[in-house]
Amino acid sequence: MRLEDIGFYTLSDDRAINVSLKTPLSRCELILTDACNFKCPYCRGLRSDCKGTMPFEKASSVVKYWTDENLINIRFSGGEPTLYKRLSDLVSQARDNGVKRIAVSTNGSANWNKYSELIDAGVNDFSISLDGCCASVGDIMAGGISGAWDRVIENIMKISSKTYCSVGMVFTEDNIHDCLNSVKFADSLGVSDIRVIPSAQYNKALNALAELGKDFLTKYPILNYRINNIKEGRHVRGIPKGNKDRCWLALDDMAISGNWNFPCIIHLREGGNPVGKIGPNMREERLAWLKSHEPWKDPICKNNCLDVCIDHNKTASLYK
Repeated sequence: MRLEDIGFYTLSDDRAINVSLKTPLSRCELILTDACNFKCPYCRGLRSDCKGTMPFEKASSVVKYWTDENLINIRFSGGEPTLYKRLSDLVSQARDNGVKRIAVSTNGSANWNKYSELIDAGVNDFSISLDGCCASVGDIMAGGISGAWDRVIENIMKISSKTYCSVGMVFTEDNIHDCLNSVKFADSLGVSDIRVIPSAQYNKALNALAELGKDFLTKYPILNYRINNIKEGRHVRGIPKGNKDRCWLALDDMAISGNWNFPCIIHLREGGNPVGKIGPNMREERLAWLKSHEPWKDPICKNNCLDVCIDHNKTASLYK
């Protein structure tokens, strides 16, 4: 299997094989704020030293560091990044400095004018949370925010008609019973792809999705990849026993929150330790971290690393 066939446009065999300190940064994610208008039950927020809203000047300097390293793909997230007042300015900065794919991870609840503004500024990838197939489940998964469902659904359909829009479906014991109907509902909204994943706390196999047919899955490369893994008995999360691959992603994939740069977005979300502070030597520091870090011994990596990251690192390890 080629990494290009998984469906994540940031992944490729060429990237994995050739990655070094001299190759462009491929994908970087910036956490702009911990503020959010939802209270999703599976979200545990950020580390205490990463809470708050990043000053615009600092956020802009991070984007500049990345674009000076010829960044190809950027993602802005939170919290809820649409609550960040100058998000459009950061998007324009990334666009004007050559970033090809500009993504925003959002709960989809902002006014349409905000999403339209972001598209005009340069966003060409939206990742929207959709954790149910009906308002009763959707509002519960949003933390009991009544009425959230209808606005999110309307925005997903509008955004999908304008640009790439995938939905992320996080399953817990509260909504796993309806996972099949949820995926089929997402299909009706015109989305570009469907990403399914169990929450870190739940981390159970999504076996009910295995009955989705070939004709359905061929429309959605990422979903197809995940379902094939499920059919082979492979979990979405967790490093397989015996795997001793280093985390080569750390060389050209960066997550920043607060004053810190983290090994990856999963390590950040799970409360792991950063590689170091934001600064001019971050890539060199990440190489040193890569050489010393043994993912198969790190509880966060061992239990939570995603299938796509594992496959990337496996490919990279063949050539290192």
